[in-house]
This record gives sequence, C-alpha cells and structure tokens, in this order.
Amino acid sequence: MKVLRNLIYHRIYISPKSEKSVVDRFHKLYYDSQIFGGNWSNTRWNGVLTKKCPLDLWIYQEIIYKLKPDVIVECGTANGGSALFLASMCDLINKGKIITIDIEDMKDRPQHERIKYLLGSSTSEKVIEKVKELINPEDRVMVILDSDHNMKHVLEELKIYGKLVTKENYIVVEDTNINGNPVDPEFGPGPMEAVNEFLKENKNFVIDRNQEKFYLTFNPRGYLRKIA
Repeated sequence: MKVLRNLIYHRIYISPKSEKSVVDRFHKLYYDSQIFGGNWSNTRWNGVLTKKCPLDLWIYQEIIYKLKPDVIVECGTANGGSALFLASMCDLINKGKIITIDIEDMKDRPQHERIKYLLGSSTSEKVIEKVKELINPEDRVMVILDSDHNMKHVLEELKIYGKLVTKENYIVVEDTNINGNPVDPEFGPGPMEAVNEFLKENKNFVIDRNQEKFYLTFNPRGYLRKIA
C-alpha cells in the first residue's frame, strides 16, 4: 500500500512553479476565447448572459449556502444574469435579496421578486443612501464588485461597501485577473491593485485563498472575508 501511495504521489505531484504555469496558460486560453464569442462570455443562467467563470459561480453558491446572507449587493448588473443566479441560489435556501446597481438602464433584464435594480453609479451619494435604506440593521450582508474596473473606482467601492459587509461575510472583488494577473496585461491598474492598496490600511479583511480551490478563478486574491 505504501509503495502504491508513493507511486500515485509522484504521478500527480507538480511543483508550485509548474502548477502555476499550467493554470496560468489555461487561464489565458479560456479568458481569451471571448474574442471568438465562446466560453465565459457566452455563459448563461436560465437563458440570461452572466459573463462569469462558472467555477466562481459555484463558489458563490457555496458561500451563500454556508453564510445565508440576508442581502447581497452587486455593483455592476450588465445583463442581469448574475443577479438572477444569486436570486436563484437564495430561492434554494429560502432567504435573501439582491440589490444590483448599474449606470445603464438595460432593457429586458430578468424580473425576480428577490432582485432590486438600482440605476446610477455605485459610488454616487444617491445610490449609496438608497442601498443603506434597503438594508436592515440586523441583516447579514455580502457584496460583489463588478462595475468599472479602474483601480481608483474599485478602491472607492471597497472603502464604501466594505463598511456595509457584516463580520464573517465577504466582499468579492471580481476580475482581479486583469492587468497581467495573468490576463489582459495592457489594461492598467485595476481591481487587483485596488485590493492591494485597500488591504494596506484595512485590517478588517483577509484574503481567503480557500475560495480559489478550483485553480481557475477570475477573482484571484479577490475573495475578501471580514474578520472584525
């Protein structure tokens, strides 16, 4: 048995450096397939475009089941597929509502009793006050940031919405993979850089790398758990 175990270990073992190289190469292949309209850019939930990595959506459902948030704030609605996915997960646990924010009033977004659409910038005073009005003092709150990916904007969102996240819940910064992490190297400072800057001064959050267990994630170092 020991010999067999050793053979299996040596067969599957990959050094951390080689492992990262393999994952990064597949990540680039998968991400860049959007150019041809395939894979993640054409991922749908109940027929509605979500434009997210399915492995991250699976992580979301695990978090929702475990923590059972009362409110999930989503900055960046797009077609509404991710809001519908989150609402469907809340249906399964019979709890929760989605507040989703976008600057564009896109027609034909999905309607669901758990979804509240807000029109405007996620960092505008009007929108922020409306979000606060929709959250009760006792609510457990989770936040997902997927709007403007400019570093300055994401950092501002982190400072604003980080205060709304309740202890042990998450603020998820999406698309930290851009600007060469490992994709879209020409983007410029974006979500990853915003996370790094935010954590320099904010010790209430820690990066939860356990949520990257499927290797491929569009949100590396982007799952931030509030610990205080």
